[in-house]
Amino acid sequence: MTTANPVRGRLNAAILRTLDGYSHHLLGARKRHLLAGLPRTVVEIGPGTGANLRHYRAGTRLVAIEPNPYMRGPLLAEARRRGIEVDLRAASAERTGLPDAGADAVVSTLVLCTVPDPAAAIREIGRILRPGGRLIFVEHVRASPHSGYGVIQRALARPWRWLFEGCEVGRDIEALLRAGDFAELTVDRYRMPSVFLPINPQIAGVARR
Repeated sequence: MTTANPVRGRLNAAILRTLDGYSHHLLGARKRHLLAGLPRTVVEIGPGTGANLRHYRAGTRLVAIEPNPYMRGPLLAEARRRGIEVDLRAASAERTGLPDAGADAVVSTLVLCTVPDPAAAIREIGRILRPGGRLIFVEHVRASPHSGYGVIQRALARPWRWLFEGCEVGRDIEALLRAGDFAELTVDRYRMPSVFLPINPQIAGVARR
């Protein structure tokens, strides 16, 4: 399992807390729709400081796969505030340590950009989902190389990767999901109207095991 950089790990946690309101303004309605009707136990890959907890029902049991130790304090505080039970796992998305076919729902929002091996993470999600279980995702993706967003992504890829602790703006997450072992995949492609131009090309949807 990778460990967080002591400088960028703290910085990333602080950025997520600072931008929580802005992120909710941009994605809150979409997340509210996608995350409605989740089961009582949810696995979330990289929950960070708890941006999605506002969309979970009080009493939800959240199995949180969070390798960055600087995220965990704010995550647990947010969970207490919202009445959510957290089973915190200091594991990676590629190796969660969870049993085969034991999860009804896995959530991943703006996470597959940062894991070292996203294809392995998607395989791991497929492994832990029961037949019929769902992966609910919101992810930013690689833009068309000849578009304005594509130019911006290439220009900012290296500093963005450093600032956001490994975030790769040029990953083709949709292709990786389509290559996964899912029986059904629904993808909505859109442009998020934010000041964070490299991550405005996004996808959201559900992959069913």
